[in-house]
Amino acid sequence: MLAYISGLVLKLFGWKVKGDFPEGNKFVVLAAPHTSMWDFVWGKFYYWSIRKPVKFMIKEKYFTFPLGILLKSLGAIPVVMSRKTGLVKQMVSKYKNDEVFMLTITPEATRSKVKRWKRGFYHIAKESQVPVALGYLDFEKKELGILETITPTDDELKDMEYIRQKYENVKAKYPENYNAESIV
Repeated sequence: MLAYISGLVLKLFGWKVKGDFPEGNKFVVLAAPHTSMWDFVWGKFYYWSIRKPVKFMIKEKYFTFPLGILLKSLGAIPVVMSRKTGLVKQMVSKYKNDEVFMLTITPEATRSKVKRWKRGFYHIAKESQVPVALGYLDFEKKELGILETITPTDDELKDMEYIRQKYENVKAKYPENYNAESIV
């Protein structure tokens, strides 16, 4: 029922789902560009509509009652975000220990314009030996979905340039806060 309602909501608001969501139980999904809280809203409707239990990370400090209950129900994973705790290692451990683990990451890590994407998603995928689905929301075309699914290679710079090319024509809700050049 949730899948049907979510699909209906997307259609009512003019969104078209594009691309093939990857098969399998383990992968990283990029969510880009990320310039608005609406990215999260439409992304959740998308995941619900295709019946995928995709998770996302959020600082553990937000997991207090009652907000923590809501966040967990939406698929949030509490994480300690500091260099000392090793966020990449935390997520690699989840991939290793969980039979099904799909994780959305916004590589910009903020809704503001950034000079460079954070590359934790790349290292998580590479160390976990899982593919990266290039998820997107194009507010100009009102499309969302998957551009392509890639497997990280041993050439990070080449892979990042390839990813940049895939996202260069995607239009953010607030284009002034998105810099496709920040990917590499």
